[in-house]
Amino acid sequence: MDVRADLSGKTCLVTGASAGIGLATARELARLGGRVVMAVRDPEKGEKARRAVMGATGREVEMAVVDLASQTSIRAFARDFAALHPRLDVLVNNAGIWAGRRGLSPDGIELTWATNVLNYFLVTERLLPLLKAAGRARVVNVASRLAHDLDLSDVQFERRPYSGEGAYAQSKQADRMLTWALARRLDGTGVTANALHPGFVATEIFGKGGGLVGLGMSLYSRLRAKSPEEGADTVVWLAASPDVEGRSGLFWVDRKEHRCRFHDEKDEETLWRLCQDMTRPE
Repeated sequence: MDVRADLSGKTCLVTGASAGIGLATARELARLGGRVVMAVRDPEKGEKARRAVMGATGREVEMAVVDLASQTSIRAFARDFAALHPRLDVLVNNAGIWAGRRGLSPDGIELTWATNVLNYFLVTERLLPLLKAAGRARVVNVASRLAHDLDLSDVQFERRPYSGEGAYAQSKQADRMLTWALARRLDGTGVTANALHPGFVATEIFGKGGGLVGLGMSLYSRLRAKSPEEGADTVVWLAASPDVEGRSGLFWVDRKEHRCRFHDEKDEETLWRLCQDMTRPE
């Protein structure tokens, strides 16, 4: 990974940072001088990851425990984060799941949608004042090329037959569309928002719930998969590189801008309103 940047004095938050792409991203942002906060679900696993990053970089790294499927947990995390950090320069929304069976979040919402979509929406919304306070901040949303079949009238698979691939794919389409809607709202603020496809990385997300089997991934395919460090390359580049300063509302693959077929302002705004309605405190 070769990203030329200096993040000294900048606060960087990475969600899903205890393993895979998130861990590799946190490590590289720390190596570039960032004040990194690793958001994790499992405190024991997270502490092990935090110590690994500090050992590899020689820099102090923070850890925050949050259940990103729980809106109560996200709101508490955001309050605690704001109490400790007056600004946020880089937000990497990376945490996600692949669920082979339909489950529900603590809020009673289909688990993949709650974790992969509402998490991105609510974390960003709650931390937006800190991003704006930084002046020239960046939001980086890890999406995927495995994106299709978003049904805005049935995002929780209450009428459609559930499948792990279908739930994951629609969530990644939604992540792209939310990025475009966010970028419009950030226009003129100095904060940018971009989405990316990290490539196929055989991380833990595909090792549970039959993900690889559902995709028909062979052992050969797994052996050809990118390493977490390779998958994190474009993430770190978008988070830190001067090359993309001021660029927003774009979809990236291997550091190259790619056309996104999910550009539809009407649907993006419908999705935005839906996410607002699904994250209103009771």
